[in-house]
Amino acid sequence: MNSRYLAGISLAVMAVGFIITLFLPDTLLVKIIQGGFEAGLVGGIADWFAVTALFRHPLGLPIPHTSLLTRNRDKIIRSLISAMENELLNKESIEAKLRHFKLFPFAVSAITRQLGKKTIRRELIDLVIPPISRIPLEPVSRFIASGLADYAQKADLHAAGNKVLTHALNERYDEKALDHILTQVHEWALRPASRDKLGEIASEQLENVNLGGLKGFAFQAFAGMMNAESLGGILQNILLSTVSNLQQADSEYRESILREVRVQLFQVVDEENNWDRIKDWTRATLEGDAANIFMMERLEELRGMIVGMLERERDSGGRHLFIMYRSIIRDLSKDQEKINAWEERLLQGIIGVVGRNHYRLGQLVKENLDQMDNDTLVHMLEEKVGNDLQWIRVNGAICGFIVGLILTVIQLLVA
Repeated sequence: MNSRYLAGISLAVMAVGFIITLFLPDTLLVKIIQGGFEAGLVGGIADWFAVTALFRHPLGLPIPHTSLLTRNRDKIIRSLISAMENELLNKESIEAKLRHFKLFPFAVSAITRQLGKKTIRRELIDLVIPPISRIPLEPVSRFIASGLADYAQKADLHAAGNKVLTHALNERYDEKALDHILTQVHEWALRPASRDKLGEIASEQLENVNLGGLKGFAFQAFAGMMNAESLGGILQNILLSTVSNLQQADSEYRESILREVRVQLFQVVDEENNWDRIKDWTRATLEGDAANIFMMERLEELRGMIVGMLERERDSGGRHLFIMYRSIIRDLSKDQEKINAWEERLLQGIIGVVGRNHYRLGQLVKENLDQMDNDTLVHMLEEKVGNDLQWIRVNGAICGFIVGLILTVIQLLVA
């Protein structure tokens, strides 16, 4: 039975009982029972008044110190907020509770349960694809080009050049390069077409030589005896002989050429102006339209590859995504120190957010309570605690009845 109805019934019982005793014979038992009903009626009415005075004016009369909840609404709200912020949900208690909460196992368990579902993996991939497809490439290209240009300007190219050149020489790349050139020249010189070409060039040059006197006569006699084919053969043999000599490891001319090449390379590397020109050329090239177009084309290709890969992964149910996730979690689980460090950073971040926004709890409670009018607030409180308060009225009537019996008996004994 509803306690409110029970409280009313108890008060009605006391009132009816008291009235009935007024019409009964004036015996000792009737006097005792009448004293009990009278005290119970007084106690029930007093407790009804007290309970009603908490929520509203009894009988609608503006009796002083009644309707306590509405009259002290602001004070109650402030007290409630203060108790919540400083006692029930203070920062220290929240922080202590958070520190006993293991974030990593909880997060891993929750994420694993979700990623274990194929539909969830497909939805995640579908969420990722559109943003990637809509990324504007122009700003990205400019940003990359600007970053590369700034890096080139700040980089110590002189030291890098010296390091690269030293490594190349230690690995004998200069000799390998010379050998490659000599091999190509040797192969070219062996060709009949090359011999013929050399002969044609030599014949043309001989015709253009003008020498006077005896030397001129001797030279013209020599030139008259040599045709283009003979000249080509001679030059071919000379060239092949020279190349063969230069390919010998102990060749004096080979060492001389390599020494000169190394000297020239170090001179080029040590010249600061060369690096300054390279930096200026690099910046101008990277910030130019041609480099921007090239960069955007490469970025577009990269985006196409990524989107295609994600689409294939989505169509396969995100299997590789889950495998990659499990691999990461498995590796992390082996490094407890890293997990503890991550948990501590995450915990500090959460505690910081709670600390900065703790006052919002009180604001939220106040805003919600301010949206209620007095009738709504009273009705809510009555719904929550009103039924329990009605038992005060029931207890008041019963206790009053018992006390009334006792007091009446004492009064009769004294009389």
